[in-house]
Amino acid sequence: MILCVDDNEQALSVRKFLLETRGYRVIPATDGAMAIEILQQGGIDMVVSDLVMPQMDGNEMIRRMKQYSPEVPMMLISGTVKQFERANRADAFLPKGACSPVEMLERIRVMIARKRGPRKAVTRPAYVEPAGDMRPAQAAHVAAAP
Repeated sequence: MILCVDDNEQALSVRKFLLETRGYRVIPATDGAMAIEILQQGGIDMVVSDLVMPQMDGNEMIRRMKQYSPEVPMMLISGTVKQFERANRADAFLPKGACSPVEMLERIRVMIARKRGPRKAVTRPAYVEPAGDMRPAQAAHVAAAP
């Protein structure tokens, strides 16, 4: 589940739609305090937030969130690249307008996959035909084989 945070409701709904149409479950939040409460309830795989917001900016929100859930990957998005210096708490930073939705989706996919860790290999036993199922003639042939 991805927690999307943005004070601009139009940008939030566009991001939510983009992620949901790619199969992600999204919880929207319009401010940092609301987002922190949602994160504390658990079940969040990733946080995607705007950097510049009133009351609490995305960097401060992420600093507080990392105290509760340091394992959850968090990405900040900002309209100005100059804001990047302030975005030092996030695991990733994307400038709005300078990256395509495809790039953002790929970054999200990779970050969630890293959080989940490598998939466990499933070992399947090799098929061995039980000896009891052989007809007497086959059993004799197998027993006589060199």
